[in-house]
Amino acid sequence: MTWMWGVDDWIIILGVMAALACAIPGTFLLLRGMSMMGDAISHAVLPGIAIGFLISGTRDSSWMFIGAAVAGVCAAVLTQVLHRFGRLERGAAMGVIFTTFFAVGLVLLVQTADHVDLDPNCVLYGAIELAPIDLVTIAGLDMPRSFPVLVVICILNLGLLLLLYKELKICSFDPAMARASGVNVTLVNQIHMIMTAATCVACFEVVGSILVVALLVVPAAAARLMSDRLPIVLILSLVIGSIAASLGHLAAINVPGWFGDVPETSTAGMMAVMTGVLFLLAWLLAPRHGLFTQILHRWRLRIRIASEDALGLVFRSIENDSGMTRIDIRRTIVSFTEVGVVIAWIAVRRIRRDGLIDLKDNRCVLTEEGYRRASELIRSHRLWEAWLWQHADLAADHVHGQAMRLEHVTDRSMREKLAAQIDATGIDPHGRPIPSSNPVGDGGPERSRP
Repeated sequence: MTWMWGVDDWIIILGVMAALACAIPGTFLLLRGMSMMGDAISHAVLPGIAIGFLISGTRDSSWMFIGAAVAGVCAAVLTQVLHRFGRLERGAAMGVIFTTFFAVGLVLLVQTADHVDLDPNCVLYGAIELAPIDLVTIAGLDMPRSFPVLVVICILNLGLLLLLYKELKICSFDPAMARASGVNVTLVNQIHMIMTAATCVACFEVVGSILVVALLVVPAAAARLMSDRLPIVLILSLVIGSIAASLGHLAAINVPGWFGDVPETSTAGMMAVMTGVLFLLAWLLAPRHGLFTQILHRWRLRIRIASEDALGLVFRSIENDSGMTRIDIRRTIVSFTEVGVVIAWIAVRRIRRDGLIDLKDNRCVLTEEGYRRASELIRSHRLWEAWLWQHADLAADHVHGQAMRLEHVTDRSMREKLAAQIDATGIDPHGRPIPSSNPVGDGGPERSRP
């Protein structure tokens, strides 16, 4: 298939417009845990389509569109009513209403089967490739019949977002607080459901059921992985959906040619695939919640904890007048913690690179800065041992493991609070002295240089 300027441009424009229309309601559906509402509505519009034909006696798309819109809005509203007054869980209410609507639609289609022809492929995949052929003239310009509908729904969704942004935000994150603040949560939810239903129906004829669900759910989910701020999530959802629509049509044109004599694929289906590809990239590479970022964060955290453990070992070896080599430290860390040999090696190398330890006769000694940090760590450890012993009624031989974990998340403020709550003896449950809060001034660094 060769590129056809005009037709292909309109296909991309229509796909982007559908993505923009779906991004706004889809983001708030995601925040409310109702992302599959779009899938349910796409099934619920079936009786509306059949009723539209029965009323008009024709397959005029305007009548079917009106019927589908009414059915979608009614189903969304009834779901909210059943959830609120029927005391059903939201998913159960959605299942009851939309399966009922879908079943009624099937019955009506059987009654009209001799008069109307509905292509199942069209229902699933839409007819976005044929949309540029079905033209209307507006203000002297020829454009696809579905384009004005998508423009109107985009403007309406944007207008509702600007008008009700604060209400939609607070109702999505904390409905109880919204009610306490005087917000009519029920009304806001109904408006959101109507917005979702109208968007699904407006996009349904062009891109089909599969792509409507994909554009509602996947761009918003990918955007949520990339940011925790709602304005950024909304913008990213718009951008991701638009990129997926554009790349989807390009892939539908070019990808089949990569595999020889392969039939052309569905543009709407490929657009849905591209939303999945972009979500996969976001899941892997998102700056805070991405898989690789989480792995890197855990790796850095384990190295930091192992480095602090190494400093504590050097402090204790000097305190006991024993002394440890770098190999001794690595072996001890591997033996008594869950880190591996590689992390233990990196930890010892890191504290030496940072100037926290020196070597003297192949033994590790603390520098002045190393002694200060090690003293803070040991002080945290022994304060926690004393507190757990005195206030948590733990035996003296059971406090060391807990203190080993807590010492790595204890700051100066927490140390002072712990010191104020334990007996002012300066001794931990094992009879060892608790370093002072000013380790540099207590003559300590000299002890670290045997």
